Amino acid sequence: MSVESVSAQGFARESLALLQQVIESARGDVAAAADLVAECVRADGVVQAFGTGHSQALVLELAGRAGGLVPTNRLSIADLVLYGGEDPAVLDDPLLERRAGVAARLYDLAAPNPQDLFVVISNSGVNSVIVEMALHAKEHGHRVLALTSLAHTRAVPAAHPSGRKLADIADVVLDNAAPPGDSLLALPGGGSVCALSTLTGVMLVQMTVAEAAGRLLAAGERPPVYVSANVPGGFEGNLELEKKYAGRIRRTAS
Repeated sequence: MSVESVSAQGFARESLALLQQVIESARGDVAAAADLVAECVRADGVVQAFGTGHSQALVLELAGRAGGLVPTNRLSIADLVLYGGEDPAVLDDPLLERRAGVAARLYDLAAPNPQDLFVVISNSGVNSVIVEMALHAKEHGHRVLALTSLAHTRAVPAAHPSGRKLADIADVVLDNAAPPGDSLLALPGGGSVCALSTLTGVMLVQMTVAEAAGRLLAAGERPPVYVSANVPGGFEGNLELEKKYAGRIRRTAS
């Protein structure tokens, strides 16, 4: 890649090409993911979304946003403090996501119902807490949908003691097509710049939501969808929709 390619237009060109690739190659996987989401909603389940680091951006894309499904819940390592009573200093540990037992504790704090679907998001798919969450969910009978980079996960060793990676555990895998290390534009002399996984991940999340909503409509059911709180009546209408899932979805300030 030339120096001239490390530019706004270079990133736009390369990322748009990969976005189109994802749109075409992921059709079957998106359909399978939408089946999981629609089945969960139809069974009065909640979509439990979990990720760490920058993957939390995609958790926010799925859980609790305008145009998104109401029965969605964001799981976060910060829940140890917000709902688990731990000292805020625990979050100062940069290796907390590698500590055994963290995912199990987060699962218990969420107290999911059996019909809930777990969406676990990780570009590498190997962080211990990510793998532990997927394993714990499966052990408790939940279906698991993964959003990850297959190129990255195949290029690195497993970190969890089980020797497994997120993609090994999930019922359905959405591949964000990000390269190993995530950055897209090669720099002269080595290294790269500009992450891709959030861009392609958002596309996959919204394609899945759209397809799931279409399945619900085809079955004669109205998808429970949030309206922007910044339009007249939106906030009040959302509160009414949330009543059905009282105590099962968290909507904190962010």
